[in-house]
Amino acid sequence: MSGRYEKVLDWGLGVVLFVDYTTLRGGVVDYSLALLLKEIDGVKTIRVYDGAHGFNEMHRYGRTIGRQQGVRVHHGTLGEGMNAAIATIEASYVAMIEGWRGA
Repeated sequence: MSGRYEKVLDWGLGVVLFVDYTTLRGGVVDYSLALLLKEIDGVKTIRVYDGAHGFNEMHRYGRTIGRQQGVRVHHGTLGEGMNAAIATIEASYVAMIEGWRGA
């Protein structure tokens, strides 16, 4: 089964969390989370967490340097990693955006 949703984290800043996941027998087998910032010149990707390689991975983005190489994060299952990433994004999106602006 697959699911997909968007969650507005901050209307004023134009911050959205996009979640896409696939489950099998109740467990997450793949996911992708994207922290997005809506700016006047389009939607910018700030950070991506995913399970595309079978482990929990995070990609930072920078305004000028673009997508960075993935870093392994959270050593639990993909479902645990996905939930941890959602919590991290919700708690730290302002700092993540500031980091993107400076890179």
